[in-house]
Amino acid sequence: MLSSPAASNASLPQGFWGRFKTPKGGKEVDLKQAQMALSKPRLLTLAFADMETVGVLPGSYAELDAMARDWIKPPPDAFFSLRVPVEYASLNASRLVAGPYIYLTGEDSFTIATMGVQGLRVEIFSDGPPPPDDEPPPPPPPPVLEMPATFNLELNPGQTVALDTLITSDELDMARMEDGTTVDGSFWGKLDIVHQGDTHTMEFSGTRIANSEDVSPDLMVDARVINKLAVAAKPPTAKCHLTILAPVQQYCDVTLSFSNFWKLGITWPQAEPVSDNKVKYFLRVHPGGAVEHFESEMTATSLYYEAIPDPGMLDPVEFIAPRNAFAMSFRDFVPHLMRVLDQLGMSIHARTNFIHKIAAAIDISVTAEDCVFTRLFLMFRGVSDDEMSLFSAAGEKEANAYNWREIVGYSEISKDPTQFRLLETSVLEVA
Repeated sequence: MLSSPAASNASLPQGFWGRFKTPKGGKEVDLKQAQMALSKPRLLTLAFADMETVGVLPGSYAELDAMARDWIKPPPDAFFSLRVPVEYASLNASRLVAGPYIYLTGEDSFTIATMGVQGLRVEIFSDGPPPPDDEPPPPPPPPVLEMPATFNLELNPGQTVALDTLITSDELDMARMEDGTTVDGSFWGKLDIVHQGDTHTMEFSGTRIANSEDVSPDLMVDARVINKLAVAAKPPTAKCHLTILAPVQQYCDVTLSFSNFWKLGITWPQAEPVSDNKVKYFLRVHPGGAVEHFESEMTATSLYYEAIPDPGMLDPVEFIAPRNAFAMSFRDFVPHLMRVLDQLGMSIHARTNFIHKIAAAIDISVTAEDCVFTRLFLMFRGVSDDEMSLFSAAGEKEANAYNWREIVGYSEISKDPTQFRLLETSVLEVA
């Protein structure tokens, strides 16, 4: 029975108090204490490498992901994952998971991991740098609003004059890029001045000098060279995921061998070098898809590695053309890709990775008998509106006519849980 002034109201105000007994006259319960227990914030421990931080557990996966990223601030292309050790989750949640961790990938897994717990430990796996110290960051450098420059102007063949100028700006910081990145150092480039009657046009192109002491001040650079340097600075990279599905728990070695036209980038977990262009993993694999990597003492759901092709191989127009590829609008591309992956028997989770064999570039061997390989690779690039007309006979209709199962060498036994199966999905965007 409630003994509260608000007992007769349809709803109780915030901070109500009272006591009641169970229907059979059992133990009394203090409602004020019960309310305080329900409203008590749940604690969160974030762990990354050998560092930890404590805060309040947020109410959604998106907030948790944002909190973790804000703490360690990983680079945009860094590997990033969250997991909860089962011993820190509730008993009911731990019963739903076969392995030692609950991997947080969305709101569903977040709800399962957090239900019924007053405190949660979340571990972060990332190849990004450690979180910054708590000390405030140093103040930004003052803006550069003035910069000296010297241009060489050829008046006539063999007759050149130097123009010493001062570049000024009222508010544009010439030491920062559009995304706010600070740029320092020396620069070189080429200024073209074109005279057409009374019209004079100027075009400047250039790049930053890594070591200005070793560069001649008379250096002139063609724009095509600059474009190649830009490509070399950030080469296209194939992002590959390797999943192993074993019928029983067992040990195995996985070896990756690259041709001379490809080189290995980042691996996660980190692979063991064997020789030039060859690395190896020593693993214990489980039926659910989990892999234990003994070198790093990590457990993951797949192996991640990057394959970087020789930039000289990748002429985008020649590599992806109407004679060997298909083009369609982005609105049609994703549904088409999902239909093709469905024909290949891919699970919904695996459909986030894509199509085309690269066995000639990267060979995979595994120390397991009767291994079933399924290797899918997607290579794509953007196509301008003007170029779309060249793909008039190589669009979605023509792509649907292909037997993709036959092209990628798909086998029905790749869905047999009694078989030792290896699934590789890779994506390469050609700029």
